[in-house]
Amino acid sequence: MLKSEERKIITDAIREIPDFPKPGIIFKDISTILNNAEAFGLLMDHLKERYISMELDFVAGIDARGFIFGAALARDLGVGFVPVRKKGKLPYTTISEKYSLEYGFDEVEIHIDAFRGIKDARVLLIDDLIATGGTAFAAANLIEKSGGKCIESCFIMSLDFLGGSKKLENIAPVYSVLGES
Repeated sequence: MLKSEERKIITDAIREIPDFPKPGIIFKDISTILNNAEAFGLLMDHLKERYISMELDFVAGIDARGFIFGAALARDLGVGFVPVRKKGKLPYTTISEKYSLEYGFDEVEIHIDAFRGIKDARVLLIDDLIATGGTAFAAANLIEKSGGKCIESCFIMSLDFLGGSKKLENIAPVYSVLGES
């Protein structure tokens, strides 16, 4: 459990950029957590403490910021890392899942052998932020379709008012380090 002063250090390390990518949006830039050794260390220590006893086999990170947190956490936990990438970015045979966006569709993929044949592999899904949940929902579905079990979905921040966490809870529990309404 994060102490209030630790939560403040992490929260204060997130830069807010108004009107990006379009007017009315306040973009949450987590790159400023990464270049703040204290905030990044506190965050990763918290995540390791939360997940060390869950007997995970893999951490799956969503393209691209989920790669950063996911790979670091997988290393800390002594488990494998699986990238969930946008369509066309993985070099080997993949399985994919489409999801809807505000204006159209997108698609994410993982390698067909991402879980190295481990039956019912225990997988943590991680990304920096959950908003409407389309990408995360597709990624969690991919984990299940490829024979893994999505034990939990973890996000550094959740924009709860957009409803993505509620949608994703139909597949697996959702944990957000920093919720925001």
